[in-house]
Amino acid sequence: MAGTGKSTLKRSKPNYIYTIVGVSLVLLIMGIMGWFFLNLNAVGNAFKEDIRLSAYLRTLNKDTIGQIQQFIASRPYAKDVVYVDKANAQQIWNKENNEDWAKILDVNPLPESIDFYAKAEYVNKDSLTKISDDLMAAYGNQITDLQYPQSLVNNLNERASKIGLIFLVVAIVLSIIVIFSIDNTIRLAMFSNRFLIKTMQMVGATRGFIAKPLNIRALINGLISSGIAIVLLFTLIGWAESQFPQLKAIRNLEHTLLLFGGLVVLGVGISVLSTYRSVLKYLKMKLDELY
Repeated sequence: MAGTGKSTLKRSKPNYIYTIVGVSLVLLIMGIMGWFFLNLNAVGNAFKEDIRLSAYLRTLNKDTIGQIQQFIASRPYAKDVVYVDKANAQQIWNKENNEDWAKILDVNPLPESIDFYAKAEYVNKDSLTKISDDLMAAYGNQITDLQYPQSLVNNLNERASKIGLIFLVVAIVLSIIVIFSIDNTIRLAMFSNRFLIKTMQMVGATRGFIAKPLNIRALINGLISSGIAIVLLFTLIGWAESQFPQLKAIRNLEHTLLLFGGLVVLGVGISVLSTYRSVLKYLKMKLDELY
C-alpha cells in the first residue's frame, strides 16, 4: 500500500524541464515579433530622415546665403543643414547618377542650394508643403523652390501605414496564440500534479497552503523561462546587428529593456495565473474525476 502511495506521488511529480523549455521557446517567438515591431518604426523613421530636401538659391550673396542657412537650421523641422555650391552639386549628381556629364557640358547648369534633412515626423506631404511655405515666406526673393522626391515621400508613408497595420494584426493574433500556448503548457504540467493536490486537500490542507508552493514554483519557472528567452533573444539581436550594421544605428536601449521586461512579466504572470487556475480546478473536482 505504501509502495502504491509512493508510486502515485512519483507519477504526480511534474517534469518542469519540458515546461520551462516550452514556455521559453514561446516567449522567444513573442520577443522576436516584439523586436521587429519596435524596430519597424525606427527603420521607417531612418528612411524618412534620409530624404534630402534642397532649397535652391536665386542669390549668390554669401552673407544672405549664411542667413538663410542659419534660419533653416533654427527651425524645429530641420537637421544637418549644409550649403551646397555648384561644384558640390555636380559631385552629388554624378554620384547619384553614376556618370559624369562634365565630359559633354562645359558649363555647370546646377544651381546652388541649401540642403537639409527633415525630422521623421515632418516627412509627409502636408508638413513638407508647410515647410516650403515657411521658407518662401521668409526668403521668397532668394529661394526659387524647395525640391524633394515627392513620389518617394508619398509611397513611403502609404507603405509604412499598410505595413504597420498588417504587423499590428499579426502581433495581436500572435499574442493570443502565445498566451494560450503558455497556458496550455502550464496546465499540462499541472495535470500530472492533480493527485498530490487532491491528497493534500483530503488530509485537511487549506487552499492557500496547497497553492502557495505551487505558485512559488510557477514564479521561479516563469523567471527561468523568461531569462532563457531573453538570453536567446539578446544573442539573436547581436547576430542580426553583426550581419546588418545599420541596425546598430537605430538601436534603442529603452525599447530593448522594455521588451525584456515585458517578456518577464508575460512569462511570470501567465505561469502563476495558469498554475493557480489549475489548482482551483483540481480542488473542485471529485476524486473519481481525476482518473
